[in-house]
Amino acid sequence: MKKIIWITSIIATIVILASYTVSERHQPDEMTIEKSTPVQQILKQLGEEDPNHVLNKSMNKASAAIGEALFTKGFAKKEGGKRGIQSKHFVCTSCHNVEKEDPDLRYADPQARLEYAAENKIPFLQGTTMYGIVDRRGFYDGDYYLKYGENVKKANNDLREAIQLCAIECAQGKELEDWELESILAYLWTIGLKMEDLSLSESDWKRIQSDIKNAKKHKELATFIKSFYLKASPATFLKPPKDRVTGYNMKGNPKNGKLVYDVSCKHCHEDTRYSFFNLDDNPATFKHLDKNFSKNNRYSSYFLIRDGTYPYYGKRAYMPRYTKEKLSDQQIEDLRAYVEQMAR
Repeated sequence: MKKIIWITSIIATIVILASYTVSERHQPDEMTIEKSTPVQQILKQLGEEDPNHVLNKSMNKASAAIGEALFTKGFAKKEGGKRGIQSKHFVCTSCHNVEKEDPDLRYADPQARLEYAAENKIPFLQGTTMYGIVDRRGFYDGDYYLKYGENVKKANNDLREAIQLCAIECAQGKELEDWELESILAYLWTIGLKMEDLSLSESDWKRIQSDIKNAKKHKELATFIKSFYLKASPATFLKPPKDRVTGYNMKGNPKNGKLVYDVSCKHCHEDTRYSFFNLDDNPATFKHLDKNFSKNNRYSSYFLIRDGTYPYYGKRAYMPRYTKEKLSDQQIEDLRAYVEQMAR
């Protein structure tokens, strides 16, 4: 009798273990969401269509390593040699970060970004970050059509075209060859958004972990996840104030203006890194800026910030303009207050 009970117990254990194993097999690993899981990987598993900038795997000469070199240095080796530098004036990181630059990806808040940039020791730039660019579906959005015209139509919904436009028009450089373009794209895919980048609450995480196990909720869940980041980078062109003496008629905060000067202005102008005009902490520099701030000409900082500059003959480098979403009127007044303080 004891032998029968013992055999029965063994059989029951085997059945339970087998059931557990089968159950585990029906919970595939790819449906597990970790904080480090790429957002695009999850959306694909939820049934979302691939974006039109998925990699062309048939181009075996392309690689993320080559793309990173092109993006940060302007050139890369290929088959034992290297092509000439893409631009004599800029590299992609002149205007674009490759790190997360907004504390909450749902909002284009220039003050929140400035504080985040200062805290995380990254530049505060005119261009949007390339971190998470593969998660977007719009490029050169908003008022950029006013500057680039018909070229924006091709680039707006096509990341490859947007990269090419940036290489030629913004960087003032050579057109990218196919292997270079695909390599940059491969690199950008390595810096896509991760789930930990989204501002998810504990209850949001619980919902996601629960709903992903229910196929009927996948479409709704995909929409929910996408609600935590912008699908495009908004861009609104603003004009300088009509009266450069009174400016935007706001009280400036010099402490905040110092942040703008240190993490934005100096990024391009310190030691003439990307500019022919040098900026430093010398009192003479601040006196020069202070004198020109209120002038009604193209040397006024109001004008340079809001309208940018165009390349001069023989000098292709220029200053891109700051949009409303990248630098607010208040931040410009803060910068002016800091310049006035340092010029005394």
